[in-house]
Amino acid sequence: MSTFLFDEIIFGPVKSRRLGVSLGINLLPNNSKFCNFNCIYCECGWTKDKQEKQSFHDKIVVISELEKKLTEMASDNIAPDVITFAGNGEPTLHPDFSEIIDETIKIRNKIFPNADIAVLSNATMLHKEKVFTALSKIEQNILKLDSAFISTIKQINGPLGYYKIESVIENLIRFNGNFILQTMFLKGSYNGEIVDNTTEKEISAWLKLLPEIKPKQIMIYTIARDTPSDSLQKISIERLNSIAEKARNIGFDVQVSG
Repeated sequence: MSTFLFDEIIFGPVKSRRLGVSLGINLLPNNSKFCNFNCIYCECGWTKDKQEKQSFHDKIVVISELEKKLTEMASDNIAPDVITFAGNGEPTLHPDFSEIIDETIKIRNKIFPNADIAVLSNATMLHKEKVFTALSKIEQNILKLDSAFISTIKQINGPLGYYKIESVIENLIRFNGNFILQTMFLKGSYNGEIVDNTTEKEISAWLKLLPEIKPKQIMIYTIARDTPSDSLQKISIERLNSIAEKARNIGFDVQVSG
């Protein structure tokens, strides 16, 4: 199926099904996806087998463009609910990620102090202390974990290079609840194998993990846009609500997006 890339540093604001009025920031190159995951559902398409050395957007340009856009929005009396780092891949791969977060906080406080700052991340760079510290400063530190099983993560997320689920879990625990867990639920097939992270085995292991990592909120969702693999299926809102109710029953705040 067709997928798309963000062709600007600052995009939107757009109405997000999970975040409200969101002004997006793409720290990655505009002409290609740059990520250390190769998720079979990624709206940006497949990650190239060999990612060429890329020129990231300069932090000074990013901050300048953000301040310009927020000033325009203030003039037009359009207030964002959230300023969201997302874009064409994994934002925490940017070498100046922590500095950009610090500058974004300053600009947000000056122009729209009531807006949250959000980062959508696959949680693979938490071992870098500067990344961990930067994420700890923002309101919506949204971290992905699509399964409690490494075999399923390899199947769905296709991590490139070294990935150890135990290390990711350890780093999630370090946030002491100051993060939002994001899980994509889907089913279908890929490379001749059945893909389904909504089985009783999967859900049971996922639920068991929650009291250990203690997210302040959980976002569960399913496919909403085109995916690079065309054999995937959305999960029904009824099934998502059923999963959410099980998490709520053990004390967690859950947001569902069908």
